[in-house]
Amino acid sequence: MLTLYYSPGSASMVVHLAMLELDLAHELRLVDFDSRAQKDPEYLRLNPNGVVPTLIIDGAPVYECAALLLLLGERHADKGLAPVAGAADRGLYLQWVLHLANTVQPAFRQWFYPTDFGPDDQADAMREYARRRIEAAWDRLDAHLAAHGPFMLGARFSLLDLYATMLMRWSRNMPKPADRWPAINVLAQRIKARPSWKRVYEVEGLTEWA
Repeated sequence: MLTLYYSPGSASMVVHLAMLELDLAHELRLVDFDSRAQKDPEYLRLNPNGVVPTLIIDGAPVYECAALLLLLGERHADKGLAPVAGAADRGLYLQWVLHLANTVQPAFRQWFYPTDFGPDDQADAMREYARRRIEAAWDRLDAHLAAHGPFMLGARFSLLDLYATMLMRWSRNMPKPADRWPAINVLAQRIKARPSWKRVYEVEGLTEWA
């Protein structure tokens, strides 16, 4: 049994989706951001960064959503949702997972929390810089999908598609949401039609961008 510490619609969403796609027995424990439960000493003992997700695997906490995605795909390679070591598309898979983790997701943090990156009076400039970074990432992703889609690995659905679509959802209230890019929109619609997406919305109580 896996235990996921989560907050609705946050970075834990992709781990929740992955566990559903892999059909893994799990339980959920809500981390209430409104009461700042992520900063509670008890939670910080599990995840000293004070963020979600944290996944309890074999009795030990593991965190960072990209790491958890890679780990789950590796541990359940028989499900075929992540290329195994030596597979022809393994490099492409790792490339995009790490691009999303290292480039796109941090830019969203700057968009949502600009004062973490500079003085309060520079918040608008910080958000504008983040917007440009995110839209440039969508340009690259859309070009990749247009040439090699409909999924990130071509004809093959993988856990990577869940990660990309979670980040697309985060852009829903930005000046130019991700689904304005045509090839990205094709992928988004495919993922949003999957039972796992619908189940996460039901369980986490999500409504926007359904």
